[in-house]
Amino acid sequence: MKKKTPSRRNILSLGAGLAALSACSTKPAATAPSMVGKPLSPSGAPSPFEKAARLVPESKTPATGGSRAPLQDLYGTITPSSLHFERHHSGVPEIDPTKHELLLHGLVEQPLLYNVDDLKRFPSAARVHFVECSGNGASEYTAPGGTAQLSHGLASCSEWTGVPVRLLLHEAKLKPEAKWAIAEGADACKLTRSIPLEKLMDDARIVYAQNGEPIRPEQGYPMRLLLPGWEGNSNIKWLRRLFVAAEPSMTTHETAFYTDLQPDGKARQFSFELEAKSVITRPSGGQKLPGAGNYEITGLAWSGRGKISRVEVSIDNGKTWKDAELQGGATKAFTRFRLPWAWDGSPVSLQSRCTDDTGYLQPSADELLAVRGRNFRYHNNQVKTWFVKGDGSVSNEA
Repeated sequence: MKKKTPSRRNILSLGAGLAALSACSTKPAATAPSMVGKPLSPSGAPSPFEKAARLVPESKTPATGGSRAPLQDLYGTITPSSLHFERHHSGVPEIDPTKHELLLHGLVEQPLLYNVDDLKRFPSAARVHFVECSGNGASEYTAPGGTAQLSHGLASCSEWTGVPVRLLLHEAKLKPEAKWAIAEGADACKLTRSIPLEKLMDDARIVYAQNGEPIRPEQGYPMRLLLPGWEGNSNIKWLRRLFVAAEPSMTTHETAFYTDLQPDGKARQFSFELEAKSVITRPSGGQKLPGAGNYEITGLAWSGRGKISRVEVSIDNGKTWKDAELQGGATKAFTRFRLPWAWDGSPVSLQSRCTDDTGYLQPSADELLAVRGRNFRYHNNQVKTWFVKGDGSVSNEA
């Protein structure tokens, strides 16, 4: 059929009708977008409709303490720099990077001073690794956290850029008797930890960038020590000194604190390596399912021993397990796991457990209790349980 070309009269008539229709409307449609949006800004910010934030507890000594990452509100494996958990012992120092230096001395042939620009001249690399406070999950036996943020929020994962420590040690020329290095920060308490040279010569780095930007002050600006897979307290922030020694220094934070009291009364010391751990972040405590139907169970798993090789999910309190799909997952980094789930509306309990590439399997609470007793606070990596009620609410309590 031959198409007709519209006449000028028809076009004018149509235009008049549209104009009349427009005149009848007294207010714009509720969903109509604004003609002009916000102007450009020096830095981006989340939408005001997104509420993810660190959990900052009230404290009489605000310079000491920690804030927790909102794991239940995050996607993927990278924690935004602005939401990375914090842990401080004397607050956050304000450091001018042009005046900050790292001293490398002790059992070396050639003591050296490095500023930030000096470090940037060395070969560098970007690596994705998690950082976790060894006290993450400390209260799970006695007062289980009601949200993923409360129970596991002292862990985050970033892309870190920096220099292998071994390059600096080679330049300083270690003496034969050198076995340890005492790392010291530039915060008010001069937080200090003893680090074995084996770790420093392996994958340890001095990093100056996080997620593509300079490290933020709360994470150690302008430089920090990064020990992949080791407890957060040993990853000294605001690094100012590496003193090479024959023995550990036995500082406050490796004697009075950050040790594990065993059932026989002895304390486990220098337990740097963090073991495999996982947590379901959706559905998780504080959330509510709108009704029966299809959902995705998702969460995070990580291990200081290496790479996560398997995550299993149970919906019947550990009686049976199903393998979840793994995404991301570099060595000593967060791995995202996902499992489709059809919820029939009845009460269920959700658990996850992970296995790393050394064969280590995340233990249940009872298994961990049998080995360590009830006196330990640090390095708690027990399986976490969430209870889904019939009304869809999710809680840490049955």
